[in-house]
Amino acid sequence: MKNKKGILLLLFSLYFLFIYLTNLSADEITKLIPKKTQAILSLRNLPAESLSIHMVNIDSNEVVLSWNSMIPKNPASVMKILTTAIALDKLGPTYQWHTDFYYRGTLENEILDGDLIMKGFGDPYLTSEKIWAMLRGLRKKGIKSITGDLLLDDSYFSHPNYVPGAFDNEPLRTYNVGPNALMFNFKAIEFHLEANIKNKTVKLIQDPRLENLSVVNKLIPIDQDCDGFQRGVRLIPNKTFNQLTFTGTFPYSCKDFSLYRSMLSHNEYTFALFKNIWNQLGGELLGSWRNIIFEPSVEPFFSYDSESLSYVIGNINKHSNNAMTRNLLLTLAAEKHPLPATEEKGRMIVQEWLNDKALNRTGFEYDNGAGLSRHSRLTTEQVTEILLGVYKGPFMPEFMASLSLSGLDGTMFERFSDDELTGKLHVKTGMIDHVSSMAGYLYSKNKKRYAFAIIQNYHDIHRGYGEEVQESLVRWLYNY
Repeated sequence: MKNKKGILLLLFSLYFLFIYLTNLSADEITKLIPKKTQAILSLRNLPAESLSIHMVNIDSNEVVLSWNSMIPKNPASVMKILTTAIALDKLGPTYQWHTDFYYRGTLENEILDGDLIMKGFGDPYLTSEKIWAMLRGLRKKGIKSITGDLLLDDSYFSHPNYVPGAFDNEPLRTYNVGPNALMFNFKAIEFHLEANIKNKTVKLIQDPRLENLSVVNKLIPIDQDCDGFQRGVRLIPNKTFNQLTFTGTFPYSCKDFSLYRSMLSHNEYTFALFKNIWNQLGGELLGSWRNIIFEPSVEPFFSYDSESLSYVIGNINKHSNNAMTRNLLLTLAAEKHPLPATEEKGRMIVQEWLNDKALNRTGFEYDNGAGLSRHSRLTTEQVTEILLGVYKGPFMPEFMASLSLSGLDGTMFERFSDDELTGKLHVKTGMIDHVSSMAGYLYSKNKKRYAFAIIQNYHDIHRGYGEEVQESLVRWLYNY
């Protein structure tokens, strides 16, 4: 009976609060927002409803500022806070991935007369440097020449029908690279352009060079200012994404310029980069590649262990790496659910974790874990609750170290540099078209510690206006 009365009382309270808020004038509502922030909203013609704020004193749990904090909004990459926090909690900061090697055939005098098998388990940070170290280790096991094929097993993850251009119709962008259990170097390629005024040509350098990727250079150098989208360069892939044609113009004044794009399928790219680095190490691979599902009956011939999870999430959060985050989500699924891992199973892990922590899930939508989505939704109050929980948990040092430091590194390298707030913010930023966000921790002028979240959803808010609003709010909090 008491519970029923309590519920009725709560409902009546919420009703009268709703009536109160809906009857406030616009002027009365905006008084709840700091004046400098109000001025920016007015100058940029941004409605106050586009903004959500929640700021809490970590030590006292005092809410010092809350505005639209229970309204779900698209958080963009701030969603990575949740994904990495869950990974630390579920896997532990010392968790490592491994990549295993086996062979079929005979190995004598550094010649493998047969096939080399590479079985992946989702290492999200196999950069070119890591692959170099991995293959050096393989060479030391006594393999130089491989007469057969490279057999690739990426069955640890399942990601059917992934369309890299589904988010924004930009399938070549490296941020759209999908997850894979054998993801090499984020499937990224640097295309470096140099204009030669003497020869009236544009030199095109590809790094890494991949033998199964054809690049056609039809660029025309022109005499004009070095500006504009992609400096006038157009990229046209063929239907199978194994040929890329460069057309359009490139200004002499640019001197040099780089574009990073993704081509080929995961397995095609993995094979080509493997062969490229293997050859540089003095090795030889005579065959091609095949995709297999390999169930080993023996221990691996060679196994390569990744960096620790704490190191990996530092690269995820500081540099907002989407491909790494998506691999991390599938790793959670693989460790906690029957194989193969899927995003759906990963989302189940997230829901279970939120339930275990008794966190409010009203309006919550997760999608792929990286925040590269039009469907993701979080409230600033939910974000702050997660931040408070992590701060008071056992993995606070590892988590805080993964966030960008204001004016010093990551996505915050150029923000608040040579400023009183330099090094005072540990944050994750987020930005996609019409979304701008920031969340994390602040150490104030008065030596107080705060957790906060700021999310804005509005037309063109990503064009610098959101950052102006964020700066005004964190400066207000710093001096609070």
